[in-house]
Amino acid sequence: MGKNKLLNFKLRLTIGNKIFGGFTILIVLFAINATIIFLTVNTIDNKVALSSQVVTPSKDAINELVTLVHRSRMLITNWVFLQTNDEDKKALKFIISHEYPVLKERIQKLMKNWDADSTSSTFKKDSSQRVMMNKAFGKYDSLLKGATDNIINTLRTFDDYEDPTTKLLSGDYIDQVVIPESNKIITGLSAIKKRQEDLAEKTSTALVVSTGNLRTITIVLGLAIIVIGFLSASLLVRTITRPINYIKDVVVKLGRGELVDDKQTKFSNDEIGEMAAATDSLVAGLKATTSFAENIGNGKYDSEFSPLSNHDVLGNALLNMRSNLARVAEDDKKRNWTTEGLAKFGELLRANNNDLQKLTDEIVGSLVRYLKANQGALYIIDDTSEEEEQTMSMASCYAWNKKKFINQKVHLGEGLSGQAWQEGDIIYITDVPQNYIRITSGLGDANPNAVLIVPLKVNDQIFGVVEIASFGVFKDYEIEFVKRIAESIASTISSVKVNARTQRLLGESQQMTEEMRAQEEEMRQNMEELQATQEEMQRSQLESSAAMEVMNNTAAMADFDAEGNILSANPNYLKLFGYAMDEIKGEQHKIFALRDDRNSETYRKFWKDIASGTAQRGEFRRLTKFGKELWVYGQYNPILNKDGQVTKVTEIILDISHLKG
Repeated sequence: MGKNKLLNFKLRLTIGNKIFGGFTILIVLFAINATIIFLTVNTIDNKVALSSQVVTPSKDAINELVTLVHRSRMLITNWVFLQTNDEDKKALKFIISHEYPVLKERIQKLMKNWDADSTSSTFKKDSSQRVMMNKAFGKYDSLLKGATDNIINTLRTFDDYEDPTTKLLSGDYIDQVVIPESNKIITGLSAIKKRQEDLAEKTSTALVVSTGNLRTITIVLGLAIIVIGFLSASLLVRTITRPINYIKDVVVKLGRGELVDDKQTKFSNDEIGEMAAATDSLVAGLKATTSFAENIGNGKYDSEFSPLSNHDVLGNALLNMRSNLARVAEDDKKRNWTTEGLAKFGELLRANNNDLQKLTDEIVGSLVRYLKANQGALYIIDDTSEEEEQTMSMASCYAWNKKKFINQKVHLGEGLSGQAWQEGDIIYITDVPQNYIRITSGLGDANPNAVLIVPLKVNDQIFGVVEIASFGVFKDYEIEFVKRIAESIASTISSVKVNARTQRLLGESQQMTEEMRAQEEEMRQNMEELQATQEEMQRSQLESSAAMEVMNNTAAMADFDAEGNILSANPNYLKLFGYAMDEIKGEQHKIFALRDDRNSETYRKFWKDIASGTAQRGEFRRLTKFGKELWVYGQYNPILNKDGQVTKVTEIILDISHLKG
């Protein structure tokens, strides 16, 4: 009997012990909760870092390589079939010497981290991507080397393009090697890109799952704490009424999933009162933590949250997670903004590459609006001769003070715009001089807070500058965006100027061609008249000295025998070729023919036809005594005897070298 009483005494728990036990359990649960959440947050941080530092850059780099393969294939093809397209040739050489090596080095650095987190169930170790990437590099290196050996180094001069064999072999190399191999490279890169996209999708899914798990853990452990608090309140309900009833009401509502409102209830200053106050604080903390976790899950990274204390592991972990996710979201936002801007301005440049004025108007207006600036101007370097001083003129402006700046010309080194032109580098100032520029609106005018001046430069050649003024300041990524756009603008302006110059030269060439045709027609008519005269002379067999005197005054004439040996020549003929009569008499006609033509089948057939009695006429290249080449329009008329045999050949020629330019 005594032993039973002693046992009952030992098993009996006081209120203090119950409270102590309850809080001990709560502390343990809080520690477990914090540990699990801390590990989960670390996992999320690792996945976010993997996505932002490896997966996304790898995917973007592979996309760039695919684009580079497409471009190089197009430029190699243009090298073969567009002989005068020097811009494309420069672009292909730049890809081989710079763009591809830089991109390859970047991808190779990223490849070192493709096996990161290999023990995770989300990212499996797969070194085959490295193998596939190295194979793609090998094939692309081989393709570029083959293109260099078989096309770039083969088709270098005008004669190379005129050689049908070389041109045919280059075309066959395009069809049989370049296009099939580039398609294989693109197919391989597409497979790698697909894996990187799958990895990015898995990373994104894992982030969503981890965030959901974090929310679930928070709610589950919170409910567990509530249940324990409810059990503790039940044990003390007969001893303490008001504090325990309050705690009971709170626990019951939380047990139904309700987040109760805070109640400013005054509790007694004892252990039970402290427990009630702690429960009140716990409810508020859970409510704030749950709301904050939901905001993070919904992407509201700017929501306010204060941890319960400096040692609040859960609260601080949530704050760290929010910072990391917000940073990644901000980087994605900047990247998307830049990508969309490049695509927008690329389309704008392509759509207006035939009209320089419309192009500049569209550029400066769109750039000011896209940067949310206030006004801007675009200057283009004027086309001047070497003796004239270089200047650049305002080609277009947006919201500019037209009375002050219209038709503005800037000299090299003059003002900030001229300084940017001279130095070939951007100028960005936030302390704008009061008299530099004014932004005018319907409410008045004011000095801007920032001015950005970027030279329009491509391949170290400057075509102008673009100047943007704003009440706000320009961010680093916005300045870098303008710098990248400036290069594309410069390239397009260069193309527009080249096209305009080409059109002008083409018009002049067409005009000269028409004039040449008219002169050739006139000469042809004269030659026909001469031929008619000669035929009349043959029919009448009259070779009067008066007629010969007329011919000697109008054309260069010479007589040959049937074998092409010189019998006689008039002074015009001797003067044209620079010979004296005693120097050429008895010589063969070959002395006037080009060295390459003398032993050709065409030349032999030419004299064979004349010897058979067939007259010849047309445009010929001939050689003077001093080695100078002449273009002549000539007519060779065989003189026949009554038996139909050629007794001599009369040659009448006119010098048309001036028509051949």
